[in-house]
Amino acid sequence: MMHLAFFKKVVKDDERAFLTRDGVFQELLGPGRFTRLDLRNRLAAEVCKVVRAEIAPAKAQLYAKTHPALANEHFEFVQPGPNQVAIVSFDGQPEHLVLPNTTRVFWKTLTDVETEIIDTSDDLRVAERHIDKLDLSSTRSVVHEHVGQHEAGLLFIDGELTEKLGPGRHAFWSVGRKVHIAKIDLRPQPLEVTAQEILTKDRVGIRVTLTAFFRIVDPEKSVLASTEVAGTLYRLVQFAIREAVATRTLDDILAARDEIDKQVREFVSTRTLELGVEVGEIGVKDVILPGDVRDLLNKVVEAERTAKANLIHRQEETAATRSLLNTSKLMQDNPLLLRLKELEALEKLVEKVGRIDLHAGDKGGAGLQALLTNLYKLQDDDG
Repeated sequence: MMHLAFFKKVVKDDERAFLTRDGVFQELLGPGRFTRLDLRNRLAAEVCKVVRAEIAPAKAQLYAKTHPALANEHFEFVQPGPNQVAIVSFDGQPEHLVLPNTTRVFWKTLTDVETEIIDTSDDLRVAERHIDKLDLSSTRSVVHEHVGQHEAGLLFIDGELTEKLGPGRHAFWSVGRKVHIAKIDLRPQPLEVTAQEILTKDRVGIRVTLTAFFRIVDPEKSVLASTEVAGTLYRLVQFAIREAVATRTLDDILAARDEIDKQVREFVSTRTLELGVEVGEIGVKDVILPGDVRDLLNKVVEAERTAKANLIHRQEETAATRSLLNTSKLMQDNPLLLRLKELEALEKLVEKVGRIDLHAGDKGGAGLQALLTNLYKLQDDDG
């Protein structure tokens, strides 16, 4: 007794199915439920998503040769040339960037597929309308940079400087060539030269720290002259400060730091012209002395301050003595003035006395009158 066998398949709206018999293509099934008589289990179906989807190029090319009508209806072939790229859009929205000498095939059954071929040999720069379509962060076929207002951009093609770029967004095709965009900061920049051991003319080892400010004024010359402008400038400042310190004694260095700054600036400025760099201020920030020399200088400074303090103290004593002499001459000529000074002295004395006992004097005087009369004498009784 023979049992009937059926092949059944369900295809969804966003799918298509390749129906084959013994591996030979029969038809492309659209959405729906399909039932076929299959006594020997010879039928098979390969279901594919067709909305914004891609099909293997080898398979699509096979169908293009064996069933060209089907391929023309359902497949979009994208094959850029050696210097070409293609932007593929689904329903007006850019989705894929196809690289040169590459074949990709997309389903156009339910999707409106648009292909724009761009010849990169005609224009190296990526058009503004293409920049808006591309995801620049995910493709290696485009080199892009945003140059700020304080920067200068330099475009290198296969290692050769070809163009200076102003502020703004820039993108270039890197198809069949090596593209590099260098950005140069044109703002003044600080440079800290760390402490280095240097011998002075009188053989004292000191460490000197400097701060310099520089600005790149010629970006093209700067890039071509040095791979690292800051590093080159750093070494020039090191050479300059060694030259300035080695020809001076320690006292000269401590007393004439402005002259050292000037010498270093002149040395560096004449050698940075070929780097396209303008050097601004250069100044000695710190002079670090050895421990024993520092202690000795501290003692010298302390002795100088002590001597100066003693001189000031003697000058004040001399002035006070002179003032006292003038006052004594006035008192000698004016007894009333002397009496007033006596009362002032008595007032100050009374302020410090907690208790005063008044007794009669030798001549019978008593009380406050005796105290005031006998406390001071301007002259002898017979005078």
